Amino acid sequence: MQPIDPVSPAILSRVMKPARYTGHEWNSVRKDDNAELVRFVLAMPDVYEVGMSNLGLKILYQILNDRPDTFAERVYAPWVDMEAEMRAANIKLYTLETKRPVADCDIVGFSLQYELSYSNVLNMLDLAGIPVEAAKRDEDGPLVVCGGPCAFNAEPMADFVDFFILGEAEEVIGEIAAAIAGWKKNNKPGGKPGLLRNLAGLQGIYIPRFYEVDYSRDSRIGAVRPIVPEAKTVVVKRVINDLDQVPFATKPIVPFIEIVHDRIMLELFRGCTRGCRFCQAGVIYRPVRERKIDTLINYVQELVDHTGYNEISLVSLSSADYSCLSSLITELITRFKQQGVSVSLPSLRIDSFSIDLAKQVQQVRKSGLTFAPEAGTQRLRDVINKGVTEENLTEAVTAAFSAGWSTIKLYFMIGLPTETDEDVAGIARLAQRVTDLYKQVRGRKGAKVTVSVSSFVPKPHTAFQWFGQDSIEEIERKQKLLRSLIKDRSISLSWHDARTSFLEGVFARGDRRLGKVLLRAWQQGAKFDGWSEHFKYDVWMEAFAAAGIDPVFYARRDRIPDELLPWEHLSAGVDKAFLIKEWQAAQQAAFTPDCRHEVCGACGVCQDLGVKVVDWGQA
Repeated sequence: MQPIDPVSPAILSRVMKPARYTGHEWNSVRKDDNAELVRFVLAMPDVYEVGMSNLGLKILYQILNDRPDTFAERVYAPWVDMEAEMRAANIKLYTLETKRPVADCDIVGFSLQYELSYSNVLNMLDLAGIPVEAAKRDEDGPLVVCGGPCAFNAEPMADFVDFFILGEAEEVIGEIAAAIAGWKKNNKPGGKPGLLRNLAGLQGIYIPRFYEVDYSRDSRIGAVRPIVPEAKTVVVKRVINDLDQVPFATKPIVPFIEIVHDRIMLELFRGCTRGCRFCQAGVIYRPVRERKIDTLINYVQELVDHTGYNEISLVSLSSADYSCLSSLITELITRFKQQGVSVSLPSLRIDSFSIDLAKQVQQVRKSGLTFAPEAGTQRLRDVINKGVTEENLTEAVTAAFSAGWSTIKLYFMIGLPTETDEDVAGIARLAQRVTDLYKQVRGRKGAKVTVSVSSFVPKPHTAFQWFGQDSIEEIERKQKLLRSLIKDRSISLSWHDARTSFLEGVFARGDRRLGKVLLRAWQQGAKFDGWSEHFKYDVWMEAFAAAGIDPVFYARRDRIPDELLPWEHLSAGVDKAFLIKEWQAAQQAAFTPDCRHEVCGACGVCQDLGVKVVDWGQA
């Protein structure tokens, strides 16, 4: 059957960036449809430019389309102008590859990267003609699955999602596709409940409808109980033992318009054992597993051949911690310099930078550098276990300025546990110190220093999951204090909206009862909550009031280790006892060393999941 394009040129002429909706990009995959194929839709609840930049979806797209029994197509959240056109013309949400309605597929998979995307999931389901609540869907509609970091506290989305994938999906996505293919081939035995019971047997699969939650009189979680034999008491994440043995996105789709990460994204390794106590990614992606240099070089050659990109971004939680980084960069520059292909490093730890590294990456093209001190004083850096000093920053910035850089970006957080006004003032002092260093090194003014300040949000599965957030008023007071202390015009300051950080904190530590708040807020117009021009704080507060739920209970309340947390039946592999120990160490500003290079901290991941650290520099 020849696909029909549902979008007319007349509609596209009235919307911003029509190429978001047309498809046909280079390397996109179109397969001839037949009833036996598993029809998989990969979705990002954000605009095209954001969704197309997600490396995880690129990898899954290639894995699924390499299977003979499956096709994978894409869909992203239409911007508000396109949504208005689609609703007016009764155009259902469709895939970019073949323009088929999303509702006609077998499974729709959303990547949940941050909590403020939840309302967009509901909006996309509704735009597709799929009932937003899982309990109201019939046998004929697609299954809805979610993965990504937010799946590690799936509870606020439990009412809307059929199942969740915890952890790394390269292997389990094939198991899911095979299960659906077999189910379809055998005439769908047991219907959707039968398929879900089958999927519940896979490691890393969480099916909310198979669990009951009890609440105590003080509104805390009393118990979470499986109610079917197939459901596990604790669902443990999936983790890849050897990254060199799983597929990578070597033939990604090349967009017609500029996207957020419009370059080659080369993942050097996964995991981080530095142990920053606020960092969820450092917990849920443990342990560190590096790819071999030969593997990475082969990936880059394929990526350059298949895309024509002229920049390689080395993406990992802390790229400079790759044990063979200098050798890798030397090889990349040597091999690809003549093709005008440059290498860039994203945010760097300030103790991992060297002048030699700076000289290497600047050979083809020089851009700004980003460092993440996170806190303004050594005391607070010790609380968060950052493990770096002001001397480290001075050495790194001096090396960068000596190598020709003049643009530096510094990432900080405010509202961290135990923070005082002195810690906030330390951010301004450090920024000024960096500015002054440029004049010392170069003998003149000219540095451009950008200070980016986010607000602390306590995240599940971290040592800081028990700490409450500062109030909106307190965060805004600290932001105002910081603004008053930065007077040098070469320093620019940006910060996050305290209200959006508060809502993020509510859903980060929330439970199933938030589903009715999310549903009402979306019904009243909440969507694109991560976009400041569309965030409707009053709508959210009204939704909380209508549901009889106090958001402060979730975001600002300190919790005690004995409290049963909403996500404790969802395991990242890290023992609760280890996190409690780190929570206590934070209050004493005690340092925990990196287990990758020093003593094992007994977090439980390697021991319980049977996965070992892979460090080719120590091999």
